Amino acid sequence: MQPKARVYADPSHVLDQFDRLPDSIVLLILNKLADVRSLGRCSAVSKRFNSLVFLVHDVYVKIDRVVTVDGDSDDPLSQSSPRHRNLFSNFLKFMLFTLLKPFHNLRSTNGSNKPVFPQLSHHSPAQVLKNFTHVRNLRIELPAGDVGTEEGVLLKWRAEFGSTLQSCVILGGTRIDQKLVSPEHESPVEDSGSIPDSFYTNGGLKLRVVWTISSLIAASTRHYLLRPIIKDHPTLKSLVLTDADGQGSLSMGEEQLKEFREKAVAASASSNRTQVPACNMKLKYAPYLDIPGGMALQGATVVTIRPSSEGSSGSNIRSETDAFISGAFDGPFKAAVRTLMKRRTYLLEMNGF
Repeated sequence: MQPKARVYADPSHVLDQFDRLPDSIVLLILNKLADVRSLGRCSAVSKRFNSLVFLVHDVYVKIDRVVTVDGDSDDPLSQSSPRHRNLFSNFLKFMLFTLLKPFHNLRSTNGSNKPVFPQLSHHSPAQVLKNFTHVRNLRIELPAGDVGTEEGVLLKWRAEFGSTLQSCVILGGTRIDQKLVSPEHESPVEDSGSIPDSFYTNGGLKLRVVWTISSLIAASTRHYLLRPIIKDHPTLKSLVLTDADGQGSLSMGEEQLKEFREKAVAASASSNRTQVPACNMKLKYAPYLDIPGGMALQGATVVTIRPSSEGSSGSNIRSETDAFISGAFDGPFKAAVRTLMKRRTYLLEMNGF
């Protein structure tokens, strides 16, 4: 008895279902993916994917650790870590290694079989991102906030930059905890609506000044380090640099990026950061503030900052500032800012530094 003949499909004629998708659909999927590590893995799948990955419009870079050139790493979330204290001086190093990790084994598709990034330690972040030639929206997340605070202290800031600082809002509180519920539902702290004299004598004002200066230094340092990336990506329309702690966020829109490219950035003489111009500040304070989510904020403070040269008159400027402040934070902190903005305003001035 002769065995029955079996017919097998020729593997070379099996249709890859992904090949049926047009490039526009694949790019739409890759844009939804955004994460640079995942995009790196996709680029290694096939020649077609490799040619499409670097055409995406949206890129998200999450930096989760500090890596030195010799490969040692420190925990960036530890307050005692020297890397935490020198986060910005090591920014280029850890951004470089984080960005390159998914690509370092990627080979060229032109037949030379050479690595796309042959020497890992010799490439800057700007060189890595240069392969993404159509980036419109770039979001970078640092592993931790830049301003050290004591446990229980709330400090959040958001800043907008063009070639220099345009607006900044800072929300702070000496302590955030569960709301105290009394039978009368009254605040446990006496509140006359004005800043008490003790605020000036017990270091309250000094603490807010420290918060303000520290936040502005953090924002201006982030801004300065973005120069090569902005220069090499004329397609950028939106750039956000934030951190995993949710402490600070620097943002630049299309017009602000255009201004950055057209005007010279004034660097601070004392460090690698953009110079902060002379500013007018408005401070609002509440000794105790109930916020949504069953929480309470003690020593609640909001500080709004604008360069002195821009003034504060004009309905357009006021409306833009109000919109920026109201949208600076999300959730209960947005409600906290809205409540604080109804409080009495105290004006301060600050020289450039």
